[in-house]
Amino acid sequence: MAAASRRQDLAFSALSDPTRRAMLDLLRTGRRAAGEIARAFPVSRPAISKHLGILRRAHLVEERRQGRHRIYHLNPAPLQAVDSWLDQYRVFWTASLANLKSFVEQEYAKEISASMSPKPKEK
Repeated sequence: MAAASRRQDLAFSALSDPTRRAMLDLLRTGRRAAGEIARAFPVSRPAISKHLGILRRAHLVEERRQGRHRIYHLNPAPLQAVDSWLDQYRVFWTASLANLKSFVEQEYAKEISASMSPKPKEK
């Protein structure tokens, strides 16, 4: 497996957990100490540490030691790779929805046209 593909797989795996996504949302607002991150979630500190380790291995967060504290910050580069992968699907869905919109508009125009044409007289 290519290194880029492995990194992308690690990022997707890390993003699969709602707690880890919430941690990334928290770090989006700025750097945070591990204790501060832990206080934001109703799970044990060992569980938070495990989540942070997964995010670190996926390179979604970076850790810096400051005295006794570990400070975490968001690394957006792996998210850009995920976004590039998702972009293929955005293109697909945009085209599909545009085709559906066109079809619905054509069918609606036919219905309007049919309802406005004169009806034959009955004998």
